[in-house]
Amino acid sequence: MTHVTARSAVLILSLACFSFTGSSISRSNPLASGDVANSSLTVHEWGTFTSVADRTGQAVKWRALEGSDLPEFVVRFHGANFKTGLRGTIRMETPVLYFYSPTETSVSVRVNFSRGVISEWYPAASHIAPDPERFLDPNTLFTHNRDGSIAWNSVTVEPGLAPNFPHDSHGSHYYTARETSADPLVVNTPSGVQQEKFLFYRGVSIFPIPIAAESLDGGSIRVSNLVEDEIPGVILFERRGEKIGYRVAGAVSKETEIEPPELTSNLDSLGRDLESMLIAQGLYADEARAMVATWRDSWSEEGTRIIYIVPRSFVDSVLTLSINPAPAETTRVFVGRLELITPATEQAVETALAAHDMKTIERYGRFLDPIMNRLKAENPGLAKELEKELSDTYAVQSAGKQ
Repeated sequence: MTHVTARSAVLILSLACFSFTGSSISRSNPLASGDVANSSLTVHEWGTFTSVADRTGQAVKWRALEGSDLPEFVVRFHGANFKTGLRGTIRMETPVLYFYSPTETSVSVRVNFSRGVISEWYPAASHIAPDPERFLDPNTLFTHNRDGSIAWNSVTVEPGLAPNFPHDSHGSHYYTARETSADPLVVNTPSGVQQEKFLFYRGVSIFPIPIAAESLDGGSIRVSNLVEDEIPGVILFERRGEKIGYRVAGAVSKETEIEPPELTSNLDSLGRDLESMLIAQGLYADEARAMVATWRDSWSEEGTRIIYIVPRSFVDSVLTLSINPAPAETTRVFVGRLELITPATEQAVETALAAHDMKTIERYGRFLDPIMNRLKAENPGLAKELEKELSDTYAVQSAGKQ
């Protein structure tokens, strides 16, 4: 069933329910905790959890870094630079909530984030916790042991509304998430009325992830499921320069070993396989395309990683979503990314440092920090030399730009 056909069926059924009951939804109706479910409303969400594995396959502490890929109008927790030093084990990236309704309807939305902090969001929120004015230490996630939360108290779904969404002068993958048939939203915020195609938020946390992945002798990867429900889908991906490869391992109930892929694949093939996995989990086809297009460049970066579908029960346990009145259907599909610092990655970085090869170093981007930490931990006697090589590499790059 295609996206259009599936959505049409939902709308026809919803309209039939309205005709039978004689119900109507008024934009001015107050929202109360005892409201019944809204049989006309469908909500879909996608997002990602990104972590870095240690030698045992468990998620390690790493710096979240600033979301510089976001438009300027996106709200940032405690200013633009706070996230740069924020440390956690999970970076929750770009969850977006889409709404579908045959008629104008109003809802309130709240998300609780286990042991985390919401770091960026749009439209402006009615509520954010912890208080940005009191949450000043980037290491606080490891000491305060509380949940973060965000809420939008006045969200109106307006099908057919002419879009008037914000833009800025910088290109951003953020805009790709708008390329769906979801209905426009009008949100009453402390900053005034704002329009968007979705509710967007990001965050950083320290909750345990549902998967572990360990490099074995010979290059295979052992993947272990750490929760009761099966991991619906797992892909092992590797990129070295312009060559890429991946293996689709399917669902994992307990444990599996994945052979290293041959580096003979292409991104188009990977994109098609990812879209199929996302659609199988309940996303509409255009939502799956938007998600893959948003994250294709990031998921195909230099190095080795496990890309997996996060079990829905796990998503609900660490990222509690409350919508009032409740939708008739809520679909949530999250993709996990577990970055693996394999021996091949370590060797590539060491070689690049010795040659002051900044082009290769830059390919590892935000993961260079945990890679360097691994190298220094495994070679404590070379820690100062590694730092010097990195400093010299940056110096060579800087001199070349003058």
